Amino acid sequence: PNPMLARMAARDAAPGTTLVVEDAEAFLRDKPVAALYGVGPATARTLCSYGLDSIGRVAAAPLAVLQRIVGARAGRELWERARGVDRTAVVPNAASRSVAAERPFDRDELDQERHRRALLSLAGELGARMRGEGQVCRSLTLTVRYADRTSTTRTRTLREPSAHSADLAATAYAMHEALGLQRARVRAVGLRAEGLMPAEHAAHQLTFDAADEKARRLEAVADKARARFGPGIIGPGSLAA
Repeated sequence: PNPMLARMAARDAAPGTTLVVEDAEAFLRDKPVAALYGVGPATARTLCSYGLDSIGRVAAAPLAVLQRIVGARAGRELWERARGVDRTAVVPNAASRSVAAERPFDRDELDQERHRRALLSLAGELGARMRGEGQVCRSLTLTVRYADRTSTTRTRTLREPSAHSADLAATAYAMHEALGLQRARVRAVGLRAEGLMPAEHAAHQLTFDAADEKARRLEAVADKARARFGPGIIGPGSLAA
């Protein structure tokens, strides 16, 4: 029915599936208040301290009570969203604010190298999509889904806005390594490039690194080959096996 419910449904959907929301009230009622789009950790803690720990309880609370807790404007937005109302305007053909992709595994995966190969593939896909649209991203979000259906999400800001696949892969590797998943059974990994902006508006730090400049030139050639012959025509050798 609206962008907020679409985002929440996409977040809840299992990898490779589509979740259809027909009854917004039933979809939202039993979810924790922290799951409501736009509610951050601090606001969630405040609401929980008043016993408003689920979206259904927030929806049932008087508007005036919510406005006293979080403020007049935020209280009204919170009250409406808890009831499935989102007044965000939908602009046809608007530039994307983020791009995302996910790689599910054939089985719950313990192999760290398989995780890294999936991240490399995701970084290449997102980078190619952004470069094709003339965009760069400011930050990257990693989501790891586990065998028990729980997940972990981490976000890291890039040193400079970029659509260079090597930059994205290095950032994804760093977030993955920081999680310490040596014994975790991973069902899927996903990346989201956020804070998109036109590439011509982004500053790029000049470098004397010949290898980096060569990699960027090769990346541009590879993009042209993919545009002409298809996305699978060229890619990192480590993904060929």
